[in-house]
Amino acid sequence: MDTSLIRKDFKVKGMHCASCVLLIEKTVRKQPGVMDVVVNLTTENATVQYDPGLSDDKKIINAIESRGYKVVKDGANLKIREILELKIRLISALVFSIPVFILSMFVKENTLPFQPYIIWILATPVQFIIGRQFYRNFFGALKSFSADMDTLIALGTSAAYFYSVYLVFAGHGAHLYFETSSVLITVIILGRFLEENAKVRTSDAVKKLMELAPKQANVIRSGKELSVITNEIIEGDTVIIKPGEKIPVDGVITDGSSSVDESMLTGEAMPVGKKIGDGVIAGSINKLGSFRFLAGKVGNETVLAQIIRLIEEAQGSKAPIQRFADVIASYFVPAVIIIAAAVFLSWFYFAHAGFAKSLVACVSVLVIACPCALGLATPAAIMVASGKGAENGILIKEGSALELAQKIKYIVFDKTGTLTKGFPEITDEAVAPGFSVESLLQTAASLEKASEHPLAEAVIKRAHINNFKPLPVSGFEAVPGLGIKAQVSGKNYVLGSVEFIAGKAGLEFFGRDIEKFASEGKTVIVLAEDGNAVGVLAALDRPKENVKETVMLLKSMAMEIYMITGDDEATAKAVAKQAGIENVMAGVLPQDKAAKIKELMQKGVTAMAGDGINDAPALAQADIGFAFSSGTDIAMESGNIVLMKNDVMDVYRTIRLSRLTMAKIRQNMFWALFYNIAAIPIAALGFLNPMLAGSAMALSSVSVVLNSLLLKRIKL
Repeated sequence: MDTSLIRKDFKVKGMHCASCVLLIEKTVRKQPGVMDVVVNLTTENATVQYDPGLSDDKKIINAIESRGYKVVKDGANLKIREILELKIRLISALVFSIPVFILSMFVKENTLPFQPYIIWILATPVQFIIGRQFYRNFFGALKSFSADMDTLIALGTSAAYFYSVYLVFAGHGAHLYFETSSVLITVIILGRFLEENAKVRTSDAVKKLMELAPKQANVIRSGKELSVITNEIIEGDTVIIKPGEKIPVDGVITDGSSSVDESMLTGEAMPVGKKIGDGVIAGSINKLGSFRFLAGKVGNETVLAQIIRLIEEAQGSKAPIQRFADVIASYFVPAVIIIAAAVFLSWFYFAHAGFAKSLVACVSVLVIACPCALGLATPAAIMVASGKGAENGILIKEGSALELAQKIKYIVFDKTGTLTKGFPEITDEAVAPGFSVESLLQTAASLEKASEHPLAEAVIKRAHINNFKPLPVSGFEAVPGLGIKAQVSGKNYVLGSVEFIAGKAGLEFFGRDIEKFASEGKTVIVLAEDGNAVGVLAALDRPKENVKETVMLLKSMAMEIYMITGDDEATAKAVAKQAGIENVMAGVLPQDKAAKIKELMQKGVTAMAGDGINDAPALAQADIGFAFSSGTDIAMESGNIVLMKNDVMDVYRTIRLSRLTMAKIRQNMFWALFYNIAAIPIAALGFLNPMLAGSAMALSSVSVVLNSLLLKRIKL
């Protein structure tokens, strides 16, 4: 991406359908210097990428507002204000429309003095004040020779209104259609009010995350404890956390210990124990203990802020299937106008039904065909699914990844840290006659105490199970990559690999043990005392608890599972066997992993799951990259989907969520299209009056949003 380009989000007020989205995208794309623009109907967000040398925010805002829409700077309160405004418009519309409806439908002509004029006066504010947005958007669309939903509403209600005005002056007070235009506008505003309230529920996940960070926190500066606003915490501040408080920023504990609830961020239900040196993340909740930590990442750099940004970007992105809806909408509205005109002419000239009946059929077609539901079908489902994923510790960085995940044919898992726990454990011990397992573990752990090697940690951890008490060590000498030499209690010991010990002590007694452990893919550590091998330890990086179950579930989805690793074939196959994976790529260098992924991609949609720097190229290469948050920032940046719980089962859960979401989108699109296709002929044949047509159109939009919200109820 060109780093000189600016990427900016604009909150747009006044969009109601897929045609609105297309109109804004088309208008902004024509501006000099604009490289890309994506508009999302559900989030009401326009993301524009432009060259600052050729364009600026003001030009882009002017372009959007020239089409009758409004760009609002205060995005946080946009939805609240819009719903309040819709509520006021709805109440006002009801105040005027109900008398119009009663006087037109239930009171005989001339029962009241100047009755037609009274109805006209009551209908006029509804048409031009309460319904002014329809005209504003209609004229905005005309400027670019396009049409949207508001075009249909403006044409339909205007036809009914102005024909009624003509009838008033012509003295035909018994055949007015003011109630058609007034009630139609009221019903559409009611539909939008219900729709906006339903859409608010689709963004609950982001709202809950935003509420996680506390507004204030206690810090120590210049030796004094101060209460400051969270946004004023700077890197290097010492932050004090008491029981029950929320953690304001990311950092590392310097004093004290506690257990912390990170469930809203990771989806992990159990509190996590924290001690000195452990990291804490903003938004998590301290449980029982008190501690102090050094502020590291603050403001927009915290994990919480990055998660919110990822979710918002995913909800604002456009999935490929949305292009299908956009293409349909671009042709749909002009086609409806032509069909409505043809319906009027057919009724008037061929059926000789008269102007009034012809007009009613024409208006009904214009109103019933509004493509609101079609425009909401995809973004509403994507938005709910992204929030559902976030609640379960699955961060989907873009809508296209959510759509593509359902098509995965091949999944390649990195071994270490992805399928396995990422650290070795001692699984077996063998000792020579006269030497106990306790002595083996105590001596080995005493020797390893000064080492930082992962195998040293495994030995010490295993020894602690036997109430390990370190022995005094002298003459310590480490041979990098091979082993250790030292004296313990006056005896000379050597601890290390089989190759290291082979030239220093005889291994005949442990031959079978070493061969067995090696065949199982385990790392063998040998302890020699005064030139004699006295014990053998076997270490293995065990598979995670639910790896086998995950692999079985993925296979049940007709996917082929691969494991890729730089380890030797024996170790790789041993782990793969425990995981239930038949396809193994062993001895693969980091730089070659991406090439292996590329080979599979030629056969079908391929996903890569990994957590390390060496996995980043493969994650970026794959159609879908699952990055585990326990890994590096580079790996997380390279992946399309970030798994916060580091649970391999979340790969399956993500694919399941993808399939459920796409099924929901297909349902939405089917009903939206079926509704329009079925309803237009009914309206054209005169079986629907405009008021019923308006109610049905509004109901279709609300039903699409509510159907999408059902995704919230699924259990991943």
